[in-house]
Amino acid sequence: MRRQQLIRSIWLHLFLVPLALLWLAPLWLMFVFSTLPERDIFSTPTPLLPGGDFFTNLQNLNADTNFWRTLLNSVVISLIYTGLSVLLASLAGYAFARFRFWGSSALFTVVIATLTIPYFVVVIPQYILIAREFKLTNTYWAVVLPGLANSLGVFYMRQSFLSLPNSLLEAARIDGAGEWRIFFQIALPLVRPAMAALSLILFLTAWNDYLWPLLVLSPDNKAALTAPVALGSLIGLTRVSWGGIMVGAVLMTVPFLILFVFLQRQFVAGIAAGGVKD
Repeated sequence: MRRQQLIRSIWLHLFLVPLALLWLAPLWLMFVFSTLPERDIFSTPTPLLPGGDFFTNLQNLNADTNFWRTLLNSVVISLIYTGLSVLLASLAGYAFARFRFWGSSALFTVVIATLTIPYFVVVIPQYILIAREFKLTNTYWAVVLPGLANSLGVFYMRQSFLSLPNSLLEAARIDGAGEWRIFFQIALPLVRPAMAALSLILFLTAWNDYLWPLLVLSPDNKAALTAPVALGSLIGLTRVSWGGIMVGAVLMTVPFLILFVFLQRQFVAGIAAGGVKD
């Protein structure tokens, strides 16, 4: 029996190790290219070992884009967006899961139906609303506000709250707990893995967003841009700063990796358990 398990484990590793190396290869090349002079990045054969120009490329990147400030902007915007989106999705998901009110089914259907609307259909009306009506261009809120009503998050949290036993919530009500106390002190802690999984997904969405920040943030003010927009500005008609782009890409992976390490256990549990009950 143990021999069969050993053989199965060997075959599994023979299959998974090449897949892991294939997945890691672009990341390794990104790191290698960030350490090379720009003239060597596209040389043949493809360089596979790091060079010594990482800090030179970093200095050039920061001189061209004020990159550290744009990276801070991305961190602040992504954290604000993630925190508010998870809170709103949790409130809406709890209401749809635990309360029956007039039109709740129809309203939830409308919320889910918005998932089918292509983003490019709403981006222009959204821009007019933010720029003309609210006059929020070149602010953090211009980037954060339009995405807060996240239909996928509402659906995900509703499914998570549906998995809670009714008897637990009813017992809290019998003991005199109010609805807000039940929500914050009983329901939310029990769906913490789902919240962690949703937080990582939303953080990654905000972190990589390029089109919307490009529209609402002025390129004339480099300090107000987000990191992806700043890296995009390095692609010009006559020159592309590949060394700076590679360094920026390497640095942009760090905050998300830190967040993933902290929430990894909760993320796996949330993905495994969330959205399976109705």
